[in-house]
Amino acid sequence: MQEPLLQKLEDLAGADGTLTYGEFVAAALYDPEHGYYSTARNRVGKEADTDFYTASSLGPLFGRLLAETCVNLLTGQPPDMYTFVEIGAEPGGGVLQGVEHPFGGTTTLRLGDDLKVTGPAIVFANEWLDAQPFHRIIFREGQWRELGLHVRDHQLEETELDTLSPEAQAYLGKLPAQSAEGYRFDLPTGASTALRNLLAQPWHGLFLTLDYGKPLAELLETCPEGTARAYYRHQQTSDLLARPGEQDLTCHLCWDWLDDLLARHGFLDTAVLRQESLFMRHAQATLRAVTEATGNLQEKGRLKELLHPAHLGLKFQALHGSRPASVETPQSAL
Repeated sequence: MQEPLLQKLEDLAGADGTLTYGEFVAAALYDPEHGYYSTARNRVGKEADTDFYTASSLGPLFGRLLAETCVNLLTGQPPDMYTFVEIGAEPGGGVLQGVEHPFGGTTTLRLGDDLKVTGPAIVFANEWLDAQPFHRIIFREGQWRELGLHVRDHQLEETELDTLSPEAQAYLGKLPAQSAEGYRFDLPTGASTALRNLLAQPWHGLFLTLDYGKPLAELLETCPEGTARAYYRHQQTSDLLARPGEQDLTCHLCWDWLDDLLARHGFLDTAVLRQESLFMRHAQATLRAVTEATGNLQEKGRLKELLHPAHLGLKFQALHGSRPASVETPQSAL
């Protein structure tokens, strides 16, 4: 464990020595000095010293598929009118790096950068929203209660908090009044906040994100232990407290809530579909070019990994929608 980060967590804790999971995850991931995403480290890739890999790790094929997909989702609008804005790219990378594209320009925003988007834009994010803080609740004795952490003497221990935090309280109206005793629910509160802040800005065009999540009904019925987990050296674990600042922490998104946010901010034709379905529908020219080419088995292998349900095709889903230039963001959605 990082002793300096643990000391900061102790300083952050209230008079009773407790933290919400939201406070803990925010510090563990984004503390300016010791956070997982704030420090220089090899996080993404297939190498032994990385922690996980994404579609971007498979080379420029992913960017080619995305470029064609975005052009088709623009439904006939000239792509050179739009700036392609990528959110959450790793340092030194970018999904369109080395990829020919028809867009008017590109902007790459890293995790931790100021998130400012204006004008006509194609805003793309790959595993950005799942990298946001979350809160944990549990159904016990007829009501939803919040789980947090007790921190003392550089030790972390899960505990039940006396009251719900305002962040968790805001979601009670979205949840059933009754659930199974001991059922855990990981609230992706940071994902909703991050997306809301992005959508409230003065831009129009296409939004597309790829990530892992589930519909609300599935989160409420098939995940009794919650969905939060940690990743370290390509191993998934439920021990969120093992290595603060040294392992990735994440939970599943709730697609219903994010889709609703898009609709409330003036986005039309929103859809949630599997990554495989997204590319099969909207990147057919690139798919044909790869599958019909002679040789190049490595590229075909990458395509299989991106599409096959046993790999990334089913694990990741896409959420997309378009906001016309004439639509103003309703104040109630801000």
